[in-house]
Amino acid sequence: MTTVHVSFDNKTYDVKINSQLHHRIGKEIADVWSPRKVALITDSHVGPLYLIDTQKQLEQAGFDVLPLQVPAGETSKSLVVAGELISQMAEAGFTRGDGLIALGGGVIGDLGGVVASLYMRGIAFIQIATSLTAQVDSSVGGKTAVNLGQTKNIAGTFYQPDLVLVDSSYLDTLTDRDLVEGYGEVVKTSALDSSDFFEFTGKIQSILDIRVNAQELSKRAIAYKAKIVMADEKEAGQRQYLNFGHTIGHAIELIARGELRHGEAVAIGMVAMTSRMARDGISKNELTVALKQRLEVVGLPTDSQLIGTPDFFERLINDKKNHGGVLNLVALESIGKPTLILKKVSDMPEFIG
Repeated sequence: MTTVHVSFDNKTYDVKINSQLHHRIGKEIADVWSPRKVALITDSHVGPLYLIDTQKQLEQAGFDVLPLQVPAGETSKSLVVAGELISQMAEAGFTRGDGLIALGGGVIGDLGGVVASLYMRGIAFIQIATSLTAQVDSSVGGKTAVNLGQTKNIAGTFYQPDLVLVDSSYLDTLTDRDLVEGYGEVVKTSALDSSDFFEFTGKIQSILDIRVNAQELSKRAIAYKAKIVMADEKEAGQRQYLNFGHTIGHAIELIARGELRHGEAVAIGMVAMTSRMARDGISKNELTVALKQRLEVVGLPTDSQLIGTPDFFERLINDKKNHGGVLNLVALESIGKPTLILKKVSDMPEFIG
């Protein structure tokens, strides 16, 4: 068992990483929570695979479980769906002393976190991350959000869980595409972190390599993210580095209307940003090449015709990182050395080229 401790001024929790945690869910959660009502939220992809067994383990550990399933996909990350879940919990008599468990990937983690933070102004929250994206990135750090209209993650909260369980065996039921999109976030983190981690991702040469090394990839990515969020919980400073590739990525992800997964859009965003920063003398050309190699070798896209379209620039205007007409763009001076570049939204057409 690998345990990463995440600690803030008024909150401490563990991220536990082990390939056998799916057999120990009841015990692990009973070690953190006393018996109570639990809303177990999942989606239509994960639910048929893991909901019954997870519910059984929780009930055997003394919890009163309300299973709640939503349709899989980004459309469930909405205020409407959050409101429906809150209504169902209220009808079931949930109180401030009860809890919510998110069983799923990034969408369910985000949605569950929003619901937990809003229900009676906040109830206890735990994440069981079943996708690589959730395991290496979104389950750690307490950022929760839902989409509104054509704007991604515009309504959300900072709300830390009481526990995060990361079990690589859940990845066995992911399609290759669902697995690989999460690897885009791993490459991002390795480039932000260190030469050692970046060299490790350079050894990943196939989708099978991702599966074989999933636990180690999660451990390294989580350790880096935990370090960053503990230093900057509310994204006032260095936590913004984690947005590397996301400004461009979020814009094209929305325009693609489901044709691009989040990690695929981030992969494109990283390469697009780095190539333009290299052109302007901030990054190095060989960094763009290295990023492309790591992403393309496992089938991730690194370019899109959506970049530079009128819709693309419209999404940048509505990006939540737009502060009074100025975007904080994340660039890499070198591996392990990210920096923030301030760019006016009005200057982005020239920057994108």
